[in-house]
Amino acid sequence: MPPSSRSTSPVPASASPSEPEYRIEDLAHRSGATVRTIRAYQDKGLLPKPERRGRANVYDDSHLARLRQIADLLERGYTLASIKELLQAWDEGRGLGGVLGLVAEVDGPWTDEESGRISRAELDELFGGEYDEAAVSEAVALGVLEPLPGREDEFRVPSPQELSVAAELHKAGVPLLAITEQLRELRGQVEHIAARFLDFTNEHVFVRYLGAHLSDVDASEAADLVRRLRPLAQQTVEAELARAMHKFAARNLRDHLRSAAAAPASAARGGTGRIEPVRLPAETVEAVRELVGEARVPDFIAAAAEREVGARAMDRMTAERG
Repeated sequence: MPPSSRSTSPVPASASPSEPEYRIEDLAHRSGATVRTIRAYQDKGLLPKPERRGRANVYDDSHLARLRQIADLLERGYTLASIKELLQAWDEGRGLGGVLGLVAEVDGPWTDEESGRISRAELDELFGGEYDEAAVSEAVALGVLEPLPGREDEFRVPSPQELSVAAELHKAGVPLLAITEQLRELRGQVEHIAARFLDFTNEHVFVRYLGAHLSDVDASEAADLVRRLRPLAQQTVEAELARAMHKFAARNLRDHLRSAAAAPASAARGGTGRIEPVRLPAETVEAVRELVGEARVPDFIAAAAEREVGARAMDRMTAERG
């Protein structure tokens, strides 16, 4: 989310004696914030403490301007933690323009996917009419669904694609709780990859920007680097996942085909032998046996399957080229 054209220069924490003074109730009325919010901002270090005069706390225009600025940054999507860092950067004498840009790049969305909404009835229909409160609770705990305040039967969906994947897996026969458990495990592994990628880029790219005093120019340069490097992690993971899926899926298929081809003829013909994951027609197994001999049946079938996969891949690449 890029910074807006509105002024974002924070005001100094102190004010001159000639400025107006406010009680906390007056400050709340003028700023639009509640008294509770003002006190919370003070506790979090976002707002300077008021001046104590006798038994009263006195605020001034610097507090009013700071509250309005916090409201402006919140409206533009910054978190309170980011706002605190921005204000601290200003109070320490560092430029704010570059820091704002850097925070906008890091705190902004890391995907082009737009969130959506779904009702409880639509959710049940998406998953085949199955009502599973435990699975919904798990999805909420994982952040796949976010309850909307004041709407008990409606959810925000941060990633509609992720929810769609879960629905397709369920249609394929995967239990709902097994899907959420798999997502929980996958998320831990992906977060480990993300942390390693950040460590790598910090060590080799951002190390010169990690000092205590980040100038406006340095912050702008770092923001530009984040913008350029942001897609690299996703592109790398997608490429490596595709490679790994091809490798292990092909291996898995070969193993199943070898297992089926090596089954006794009686089992292949529907006898009482052990049930194999993949069942080849008895006629096919017999034809291959006559062609290459008993010992080489599994390897021949696996090689034939691998050649078919390769041929289809070449056909696909040719079609895409045309």
